[in-house]
Amino acid sequence: MQSRQSQQKTLLVVDDDLDILDFLHDLLSMEGYRVLVTTKTETLEQLQQDALPDLILLDVFLSGRDGREVTRHLKSQEETRAIPIIMFSAYPNVKATVQAAGADAFIEKPFDMDILVTKIAHFLC
Repeated sequence: MQSRQSQQKTLLVVDDDLDILDFLHDLLSMEGYRVLVTTKTETLEQLQQDALPDLILLDVFLSGRDGREVTRHLKSQEETRAIPIIMFSAYPNVKATVQAAGADAFIEKPFDMDILVTKIAHFLC
């Protein structure tokens, strides 16, 4: 029987809003996930094969970088292309461009927490 710790999935949340990072960290930790947060997209470009997250939550509009660009890059790399990426934005009209960039799902801000948790679980089952 595996311990809960060995079964725990890791989520990486990238947003430039510290309040959203704190909120998502707390909420998703309570759901049983190991949650890493960052404001830096460079973190995504420096992912190591032995420390890849199981899922990435990524804001569309980040300071100095477009999350869709980051998604295209991650989905073009052999080591990261299979990681599910859920993008989010306060602008629902970006949904089509998010999908075109290769994101696996999109969710609007403000978050419906039940929908977010359900989408995450869907990709991690």
